[in-house]
Amino acid sequence: QVQLVESGGDLVRPGGSLRLSCAASGSIFSIAVMGWYRQAPGHRELIAAITSDGSTTYADSVKGGFTISRDNAKNAVYLQMNSLKPEDTAVYYCNADARVQLTPRDIYWGQGTQVTVSS
Repeated sequence: QVQLVESGGDLVRPGGSLRLSCAASGSIFSIAVMGWYRQAPGHRELIAAITSDGSTTYADSVKGGFTISRDNAKNAVYLQMNSLKPEDTAVYYCNADARVQLTPRDIYWGQGTQVTVSS
């Protein structure tokens, strides 16, 4: 099984920046896609995703302010968040579309990290 652990959430003032990190561990064979979501009422909102070859996608609400990146050697994904606003306050979750050795691909989730934007 793949385990994901997020870090980097904090209290930050409006206009500030944070970088979230997510490290995957376990008997990983491959990770096709890694992404970041945040909790909205009734669902988790996709913020950004990145494939193993570096292709990215972003939610319209965060284009221009957030940047996703990866380090395949470390099985890690990062989210650089700039110009943060109070409405960005949420629990942010890392996920991975990954394959464990001898098993098909599946979706894995971290436990989340709290981002609070407040003056």
